[in-house]
Amino acid sequence: MWMGIFLSLVGLGAGILIGFNIPVVIPQDYAKYMSVAALAALDSVFGGIRAAIEDKFDQSIFVTGFFSNALLAAGLTYIGDRLAIDLYMAAVVAFGVRLFQNLAIIRRHILKNKINK
Repeated sequence: MWMGIFLSLVGLGAGILIGFNIPVVIPQDYAKYMSVAALAALDSVFGGIRAAIEDKFDQSIFVTGFFSNALLAAGLTYIGDRLAIDLYMAAVVAFGVRLFQNLAIIRRHILKNKINK
């Protein structure tokens, strides 16, 4: 379990480092889509860490959730832009709430295990 969590955190850190060091500039028009998709991807990563801690991790569920959440968030943003409605806020609120819930559960699990040792 801890090896999976360690590898996911290493992958997340490597992705952040690569993202900051590759000179790819995303056009301003796509910034909203990428930010919502990145939030959805982060939600999937924290959900995967939570599932690993609870010994419920399934790689196929993680991979399909990672891409489907990111595509759904970007799709909601695109449809919202076409309809002149801020539909991206629905994705931001939903994934933001889940992100903080997963982080709280991970934190509680780590603290509970640390106190019990």
